[in-house]
Amino acid sequence: MPGPGSHMIYGLGSGLGLMVASEGRFSPHHCICYAVNAFFGPDIGSFSEWLSGFGSAFGFGDSLGSTVSDLIHHPFYYILFLGFPLSLLYSWASRFALHKGLLHSISGVPLSRMQCFLLISAGSLSHFFLDHLFEENGKSSTYTWILSTGWWDGRAPINPDAVLVVSLLCIALIIGFAYIHRVRPSKSFRTQYNQSVILIMVIAALYCLCKSIISCTTSSTGRW
Repeated sequence: MPGPGSHMIYGLGSGLGLMVASEGRFSPHHCICYAVNAFFGPDIGSFSEWLSGFGSAFGFGDSLGSTVSDLIHHPFYYILFLGFPLSLLYSWASRFALHKGLLHSISGVPLSRMQCFLLISAGSLSHFFLDHLFEENGKSSTYTWILSTGWWDGRAPINPDAVLVVSLLCIALIIGFAYIHRVRPSKSFRTQYNQSVILIMVIAALYCLCKSIISCTTSSTGRW
């Protein structure tokens, strides 16, 4: 399936397109909530399974991680189990960001719980759209490198370097996007859009570069 960087870039890029198409009514609040759930949302289950690998040496973790992964890494189970609690969290975060002047909204109001729930659902479906588009197809090294599908044989390898790099790049992407679209913007929407596109392209280029470097320096068959 596509790597986490691919999910984040796809989610934020498509969200940015919706912002332009709606002339700002699909606000930065909508975009970030949608993109985060298209990126990390359903992969919370896969990430828990990955973390459980650290406890496998001590005789625990594998079964719990696999169970959580099966329950969460699913287009509808993710919404069923986490949709409501996450909608409360994202609604509060949207209200906090607006009141603190951290993120702009053309309507001047934060996201409601229902809006957050719908964005969570849309993010989950977008995540699995990208997963199913490339999963199980063309397992040649060139094809998988281009699409960053991240297939491997057997259990996913634990690669802390890859996790650290992807985490830093995705955090930089979210923070950079929020900074560009902060409250009291001094630039036009078109300028903000152009800056956001440049930001996404730069992060995407760094992601591909770091991926190539780590792939060349590791003997593992896994890809991230």
